[in-house]
Amino acid sequence: MTRNHQKNASYTKKLVFLLTCAGLLGSALIADILWTSSSSSSSAYLSIASNWALERTKFPVVPDESTDNAGKEVSTLEEKRIDSRKFLPGTYFDLPAPDLEWEEMPSAPVPRLDGAAIQIKNIFYVFAGYGTIEYVHSHVDMFNFTDNTWVGKFDMPKEMAHSHLGVASDGRYIYVVSGQYGPQCRGPTARTFVLDTETKKWNSMPPLPAPRYAPATQLWRGRLHVMGGSKENRHTPGLEHWSIAVKDGKALEKKWRDEVPIPRGGPHRACVVANDRLFVIGGQEGDFMAKPGSPIFKCSRRHEVVYGDVYMLDDEMKWKTLTPMPKPDSHIECAWVIVNNSLIVSGGTTEKHPITKRMILVGEVFRFDFDSLAWSVIGKLPYRIKTTLTGFWDGYLYFTSGQRDRGPDNPQPRQVVGDMWRTKLRI
Repeated sequence: MTRNHQKNASYTKKLVFLLTCAGLLGSALIADILWTSSSSSSSAYLSIASNWALERTKFPVVPDESTDNAGKEVSTLEEKRIDSRKFLPGTYFDLPAPDLEWEEMPSAPVPRLDGAAIQIKNIFYVFAGYGTIEYVHSHVDMFNFTDNTWVGKFDMPKEMAHSHLGVASDGRYIYVVSGQYGPQCRGPTARTFVLDTETKKWNSMPPLPAPRYAPATQLWRGRLHVMGGSKENRHTPGLEHWSIAVKDGKALEKKWRDEVPIPRGGPHRACVVANDRLFVIGGQEGDFMAKPGSPIFKCSRRHEVVYGDVYMLDDEMKWKTLTPMPKPDSHIECAWVIVNNSLIVSGGTTEKHPITKRMILVGEVFRFDFDSLAWSVIGKLPYRIKTTLTGFWDGYLYFTSGQRDRGPDNPQPRQVVGDMWRTKLRI
């Protein structure tokens, strides 16, 4: 009896031991599954949140393609955790380029994004633009390259657009075409104006046949040409090409004339004339649109395609496709100068990061030789930046304003600036 009791007790202890071990193993397995699930969910949440949030900052910020809601924020710790999980480095799209020696100059009176600029001799005229997504400028600032000082400002007409302008000049008169009227993603205007830079007087001209955002604009062979841009919904690329005869700040015709449509439409591209040929360079298809039903026309993210296409018109009046830019580049409508029969383009935006799908800013300086029609990379900017306003004087390349990156290892847009820099350019 006693022996049987001892056997039963021993068996019970073994059973309890085995059940305890099985329980511990099961608990460990369940904990591992829960931890993996929690880690995956946290990673997914942070990845999604990072696509829509802006860092805390005291500087004015305008949303980019990766930030549809400027009210959402993430902490510095979360940003670090997000950056540590990137599949590709943030500088994925940077191209090898020599360093340039940059000197910081007096900043513009206000920060601006999507503004415009024209240089006439030693005076740099800087127009309009966003101060923040909620505020747009309605004046012109002037910079004197001779003594490197900002020398004054004057107002624009109340009916003139505030961003996404088309601009061109004949050396005295500045033509300002179409653009967006108001902050956020408000509608475009077809209104066209001309400024006499000697008297600071404005006059109106016949409006465009239809409003456009950021159309390619240039004077060529006595006519003001306007091409592409985005249509009235701010997203659909326009292919139309119009021109009107102008002289001494006046339109010689009452209506715009239809010209050969551009092969590829869209806004934010450079448009230049050299050696009696018209060039249209870079740009994008698509842009932010106003959120349906929003009383303030709040910007809403849409799909975009950035490209580096280069097109040319000459005596045949047929578009010819040339060698594309070293990489796709947009937001360069006033980011160029012509130096020694070469086009110099500074900054911009390129294709989105292939994994995160976030906007990538450009930090290179490109050169296009009008003789060989070939591109090269000639230097780096102090940081990556889009919608630079660029000038050239006494051997120096200048740029001011735009939206810069978040740092050397993060090419996403962040701070809207009014900084001005220059570097000695040797071509």
